[in-house]
This record gives sequence, structure tokens and C-alpha cells, in this order.
Amino acid sequence: MLVFVVLLAFLLTLTKGLASNGKESSSRPILLEKSGGFVAGGRIISSPRSPTMTLSCDHGYMEYFIPWKPRRTSLVMWHSATTQAFQNRWDGGEGYKDMFLRRRYPVYLWDGPRVGRANWACDPYNYVPFYQDQGNFAAWNFGPSYPNFWPDVQFPTEDEEAWQQATSSRYVEFDTVENVHMQSQAAAVAADSGRLGDSIVYIANSASGLRAQMAVVKSNKTNIKAIVAYEGYGCVFPDNANITAGVPFGPMIVPLEDFKKLARLTAIQFVWGDHRDESYPLLRQTRQAAQIINQYGGNAELFFLAKDGGLNGSTHSAFADMDNDKVADLFEGFLKKNGLDGYPTETGDAASNLDEEWRQWDYD
Repeated sequence: MLVFVVLLAFLLTLTKGLASNGKESSSRPILLEKSGGFVAGGRIISSPRSPTMTLSCDHGYMEYFIPWKPRRTSLVMWHSATTQAFQNRWDGGEGYKDMFLRRRYPVYLWDGPRVGRANWACDPYNYVPFYQDQGNFAAWNFGPSYPNFWPDVQFPTEDEEAWQQATSSRYVEFDTVENVHMQSQAAAVAADSGRLGDSIVYIANSASGLRAQMAVVKSNKTNIKAIVAYEGYGCVFPDNANITAGVPFGPMIVPLEDFKKLARLTAIQFVWGDHRDESYPLLRQTRQAAQIINQYGGNAELFFLAKDGGLNGSTHSAFADMDNDKVADLFEGFLKKNGLDGYPTETGDAASNLDEEWRQWDYD
């Protein structure tokens, strides 16, 4: 009897969050079919002292969460500084990972070579502290300078622990041209492997925006369908555009035929937070890249969260902002607009049918 009551309470909680029109609700429990992780790319090198001793290194690490009866499109959340930005809101509330698992999208968290959980490097390097906490503040668009927050910023400005969590979670980034190639190559290997499915959307941020574009260039298949880059730092350009390469955030120059792979994606969206305008060089770079992508038949656009989305105070990582539920709705609108929100044919597109099937499960 007690088991029945507990299960009934669970099911009532489940169904209470479902809207009558079948739309996903933020209160829906997360039900996973499976989760895990795997490495992709990298090299195996031999010890110069003992050739029979080897090291597997410069690979990336992909953690995955596959919901029960998932949608077709896989969301690869590709950070620039830390996976934590996708796992939680700035104040510790729900992040993009769980938000989109509730909406039944497969979610993948990617650590590129030499960062996070993929930190085995094939080459030696020396770590030297570079005292970046205060620099993070302005770089992440919390305010014009530390500790002066924008008046409308979507960050819990009175929560000192939130600031400490944000700046403490950052990894060493290795912002070099070598690392751009290394990370994008490993990501392309993962995309081409088929383990992420045949409909991949990269959710990128900051320096990972450039790396995501390069992953498309390096990919030998068409599994990658779209890129949404939140304040992406750096873009890819064709070698006939008379543009000079720059470091460490681009421009990166590639052969025209490789560049056209970006134009063949379903869509690319460069998303910008608040307090950004045309005086910002990296914003201008994304505008120029979008124009050239579209010249070759692509579908690239800039989207301003304030002007186009009606959201004020968005930071460099809007998916972690205090209003990230609204940011998530805008992102899902992008997926729907571009036909990337559907279910596999055998599942069907009616979420309400899935909920009904869930409620009819035998829990004995």
C-alpha cells in the first residue's frame, strides 16, 4: 500500500507539470535511457626512453545523457572555460543541461583536448598562475570593470558565493592556433563517429565558437547541422576573402571549398548579450562571417538578446543567466524554426503521446 501511495504521488507530480497542449514543462522529471562518456580523437606517443611505453593523449572527452524516447537532434554543449556554465545557473539553479533533458533532447558535454577531463597532453607545458579573476568579470560581461556590475545584469550581484563559484570553475584554456586545430579535430572525429547521431547542434560560447566552426570544416560527414554561438570569439573565412588571419580568436583562413561546409549547415546563429554594439571587434567579425556564409547560400544570422529577444542584462554566457529559462525558449525557437526539434519517425512528434505512455507504465 505504501509503495502504491509513493508511486501515485510521483505520477501526480509528473502529470501536474504537463500543460494541456502537450508542451514540455520545467517541472517534468528527467528520465534517462542511459548516460556515460567516451574519448575521441587524440594520439598515442611512445616514450623517448622506452619505446614500448606509450601515452594516449590530446583526445577530447564527451559525457552524454540520453533521455527516454529522445528527440532526433543531439545538443553538444561546448564550453570555452568550464562545463559548469552549462550545468547550473549562476546562482546554482537549473542549467541548460537539465533544461533540455526535460525537453527530451540528448545532451552532450564536451571537454576538448587538454582541458577539463581531457587534460592528458602529448607535449610538455609549464603552468604559471596568471591571476585572472578580475579579468573574468569584464570578459564575461558582468560589468564594465571589476567589481562594477551593469545595473540590469542577469547575475546575482549580492551573492558573493555565486561570483566565487563562477570564477573558480574556470579551466586553463590554451588559446592558441594549435589548440583550435587540436580541439576542432577531436570534435570532428566525435561527430563523424556516429555516436552523437546524425543531427548535431553545437551550443558554443566564447572561444569555442571558433572551434565549432573549425570542427565543421574538418568533418568528413554531414552529421553537424547547426551552430549557435553565444558571444562567439572568432570566425572562419575563405581564402579568397582578402582577410588577414589573426590570433588567438581569429580570423582563421581555410580553403574556399572547406568554408562552403559552413554554408551547407541548416543554420548558424551568432548570439550576443546586452551592452554589446558594433564597436566590439569580435561582434563585427561575426557579422562579416555571416555575410560571407550567406553569399555562398548559407543561413547565418546575428541575434541580439536585447534587441531581438527582449531580454536585458544578458552576460557573455546567457545560458547561465538568471533568466536562462527565457534564453532557452529562444534557443528552442531556433531549433523549431529550422526543423531541428522533431522526434525520430518511429517515435512521432506528439510529446503528449509520450507522456501518456509514460503514465501507463507498469511500475510493479
